[in-house]
Amino acid sequence: MQNLEQILIDAQRDFTACNNLVDLEQAKAKYLGKSGALTELLKGLGKLSNEERPAAGAAINVVKQGVEQALLAKRDAILAAEQAQKLAAETLDVTLPARGKSRGGLHPVTLTLQRIEELFHSIGFEVAEGPEIETDFYNFTALNIPEDHPARAMHDTFYVDDQHVLRTHTSPVQVHFMQDREPPLRIIAPGRVYRVDSDATHSPMFHQVEGLWVDDQVSFANLKGVVQDFLQRFFERDDLVVRFRPSFFPFTEPSAEMDMSWNGGWLEIGGCGMVHPNVLGHVGIDAEKYRGFAFGLGVERLAMLRYGVNDLRLFFDNDLRFLKQFS
Repeated sequence: MQNLEQILIDAQRDFTACNNLVDLEQAKAKYLGKSGALTELLKGLGKLSNEERPAAGAAINVVKQGVEQALLAKRDAILAAEQAQKLAAETLDVTLPARGKSRGGLHPVTLTLQRIEELFHSIGFEVAEGPEIETDFYNFTALNIPEDHPARAMHDTFYVDDQHVLRTHTSPVQVHFMQDREPPLRIIAPGRVYRVDSDATHSPMFHQVEGLWVDDQVSFANLKGVVQDFLQRFFERDDLVVRFRPSFFPFTEPSAEMDMSWNGGWLEIGGCGMVHPNVLGHVGIDAEKYRGFAFGLGVERLAMLRYGVNDLRLFFDNDLRFLKQFS
């Protein structure tokens, strides 16, 4: 009990010497911890007589309050110093000149879509749009795709529920348009489509543009002329040659794959064909009176070829070093 005043002096000295909260907590334990000096004195009160205990307890509490006040004051000082140091490190010089303003640019896929739309618009095609979540009927049935066709499988198609899918092509837009309009019809349907696929040349979300021309005098020769004219103007190459290889698509008959001459060889560029009579029947168009052709092209494929990009994923990585080249 005779050392109470010295305990307070020692505690104030030890707290003053601390430079951080870890050291301060260790110093606190020396006096207020389970085995601290003041804690031991409080434990010893039971050994005193009833007459001595009240005065001793009061004297210990006075010193304990003094120690706690010194501890609190030092803790506040350390926190204030840390805050000041942090603010000094994060200080901004508001007198420095501002960053120069930079102009953004359109995405290369957007630029490609704009070019496609402009070229087809110049020969009389209208741009049509439709929902990206389609019913099974519009995405498959109305396009003459049978129930057991592989395209309906879960490993190829994103199903929203039993009756709705993320559209796998923009062909459903053509079906909607034919239901709402009477021939003659001449449209392109650009937009996002979705398939379960992902690698350097495939993405689960990508863009397609599909074309449709329905009239009473449309032939495969018209299809060949439109496609070749578009590709030559898109790539600005009059010497570009397009060939058509027989193929099969449920919604066209006859059907063909389209290749174009590229770097001394042939490169597949899309599919096409004459609209199947069953498709015209689904939308109430007389297949005896009207005929039509349809074609589909991958927008990213066209952009990759036009801009010399060899990895499809670059279009979706949002790397500004890549995108700034097109601004």
